[in-house]
Amino acid sequence: MSFPTIRFGTAGWRALIARDFTFCNVRLATQGVAEYLKSEQANPQSEIHGRKPNVIIAYDCRFLGRHFALAVAEVFAANGLIPLLCNRDTPTPVLAFTIRKRKAIGGINITASHNPPEYSGFKFSRYDGAGAPPETTRLIEETIVRLQEQNWTFNSAIVGTFECKNIDPQPEYFTHIRKLVQFSTIKKARLKVAADLMHGCGHGYLDALLKEAGAALTVLRDDPNPLFGGHPPEPSAAHLGDLTKVVRSGKVRLGLATDGDADRFGVIDSDGTWITPNQILALTLYHLAKHRGWKGAAVRTVVTSHQVDAVAAHFGVKIYEVPVGFKYIGAIMEREPVIVGGEESGGLSVQGHVPEKDGILACLLMAELVAASGKSLGTILKEISKIGGSFFTDRINIHIDPDKKDELLDRLSGGLAKIGQFSVGKFIATDGFKFILPNGEWVAFRASGTEPVFRCYIEARSRKNLEPLRAACRALLG
Repeated sequence: MSFPTIRFGTAGWRALIARDFTFCNVRLATQGVAEYLKSEQANPQSEIHGRKPNVIIAYDCRFLGRHFALAVAEVFAANGLIPLLCNRDTPTPVLAFTIRKRKAIGGINITASHNPPEYSGFKFSRYDGAGAPPETTRLIEETIVRLQEQNWTFNSAIVGTFECKNIDPQPEYFTHIRKLVQFSTIKKARLKVAADLMHGCGHGYLDALLKEAGAALTVLRDDPNPLFGGHPPEPSAAHLGDLTKVVRSGKVRLGLATDGDADRFGVIDSDGTWITPNQILALTLYHLAKHRGWKGAAVRTVVTSHQVDAVAAHFGVKIYEVPVGFKYIGAIMEREPVIVGGEESGGLSVQGHVPEKDGILACLLMAELVAASGKSLGTILKEISKIGGSFFTDRINIHIDPDKKDELLDRLSGGLAKIGQFSVGKFIATDGFKFILPNGEWVAFRASGTEPVFRCYIEARSRKNLEPLRAACRALLG
C-alpha cells in the first residue's frame, strides 16, 4: 500500500479531501502521533509522564469532519490512549483551552482553518494547548515513514460507527472568557454589533458571548456549511462583503467575523473599513496597556507590523520578534507574562489565555475597546499614530519561474545592499529574508514550500512609498 507524503506545516497537515486526506492517511497520521505520545509518557523527563492518557479530539464544519475525528479516536483507543471527542464542531482555541483545563496529554483537531472547502486538515496540539513545534512534528513524520515502510494497516470499524466518550467544552471555555473580557463594559455601552460566523464553528460561541455581554446583535452566516457558501472561510476584506454592507447601513457600530475554525478574526469599523490584523494587534496592546494597565511583554512574528513595536515602546513594553507560526509566540507566552502575542495573518492571544490564536477573544476585545472608548477603531488608530507615526502594510504573492527559485534563495540569503532605490540598513534571517530600510520601512520574503511563489511583506511609513516598494519587490524577483 502506498501513501502520499504527510508533512506538517506551521498549522499541521492539510490536504485535498478524498485525494490525499483520506481515512487511511488520517489513521496513519494518528498512529504516528499515538506512538509519539506513548514514548513521551514513558519518558520520566517528559511533561506528560505519568498523566492519565486522555487525548481531546475536535473537528470543524468540513465534509466528514466528525467521521474523520471518530477514525482518530479509534486509532488512539487501539493504542491504549483515552479519546475524548468534542460533542460538536469546535473552535481551535476551545480545543486548546480544553486540553489545558482537563490536563490532557494532547489533542487533535480535524480542521483546515481558513482554507477552501475542498481541503481538510490534521492538527496536533501539545499538552499545553500549543501547536506542536517542528522538532516534534519531525519525529512524527519519521514515524509515519517507518510505518509506511512496514506496510502498516489498521482494521477499523465501519466509518462513523466507533463510539467513545463525548465532552462539551463550551461551558468551561465560556467561564474562562468571562474573566478575560469586561462584559459589563459592552453592556453599559449598549453596543450594536454584527457578527459574521462565515458558516464555520464560531457559531454558538462568538454570537452567544456577544449576546451574553449585552450587545445588540445582528448575525450573519451562522449555519454550519461544509462548502462555506462557495468561498474560503477567510475573514479578509474580500470575503466580508455582506458584513461590510450591514455596517455601512448604519445599523451597527462594529462588524466582527471568525474564520472556519474561529482561530482567526476579521473586523469592520463603523465606516465600513476593514481593519487589518496588524492594526488589531496594535489596538489590542494599546487597549490592554492603557485601559487595563496590564504589564508584560508583546510578541509578534517577523513579518508583522512594527506598529506594535511603537505602541510597546510608548508603554515601556518589551517586544519579541519570532518566526512565522503561532507556536513560536505560544512558547514565549508559556515562559513569561505576555500582554498580547500575534501575527499579521489574523492570530492573537493575550495574557492568561491559551498559547494559541483565538479569533473569538480578539473580536470580543475589539467590542470592549469600542465600548470603553466610545470611539471608532479608526479614531483610536489616529491616536496611536500620534505615538509612533503612521504604518502602511501590504502582502503580495509573486509567482516566479520554478527553475529560478534556488538561485533567488541563494541571492536573498546573502543579503542585499539595496531594494530598488531603498538602501538596506539591516538584514534579518529569522524566518525568510527581511530587509530593514531607512525610516523604519522594511520588506520581507518567504518562499512557499509547495508552489513557485514568494510571499512578499511590505511596510512603509508613508502611503506614497507603498507602490515603489511593491515595484522594487516585483523587480527583484522578476
